[in-house]
Order: sequence, then structure tokens, then C-alpha cells
Amino acid sequence: MPLSFLIPLCTALATGYFFKKSTDEIAYIAGVFAAISFILSLVLAPWQIQFGLLIIVLIITNRLLQENESKQTEVTRKQPREIN
Repeated sequence: MPLSFLIPLCTALATGYFFKKSTDEIAYIAGVFAAISFILSLVLAPWQIQFGLLIIVLIITNRLLQENESKQTEVTRKQPREIN
């Protein structure tokens, strides 16, 4: 498994840390560079890592949708019905 995707990932982590610690305008450029490096590392990652991240995202999305649906049904139950 090639580990070349770790280079932009480490760069993204380093520039992300710099972005959090700095308040200058250069921090915004570092943030953009960190985002680009992170996306590049995801593109270069092996398919096993990409597949694992996809499964994690699908599980988290499913849980969030279930929480949202349960909150929505609670709100509709609490609202009084109008009689026409």
C-alpha cells in the first residue's frame, strides 16, 4: 500500500494547526492550503482507506437522519391540531 498520501495529510495537519493559532490574514491562506492538501491526500489515499471513510460517513449520516426524523415527529406530536 503506497503511503504517499501521508505527505499532503501531514502538510494539511501542520497548516491547520497554524491556522488555528494565528489571527493574521496569512492564516486564511494557510487554511485554504490545508483544505486543498487534505482533499489531495484523500484523493491519493488507497482504496481501502477511501472505502473505510465512505462507510463511516454513511453510518454517521444514517444516525443523523434518524435523530432528525425523531425530533421532527416529536414536534408534530406537540403541536395542537386545528379543528375546522
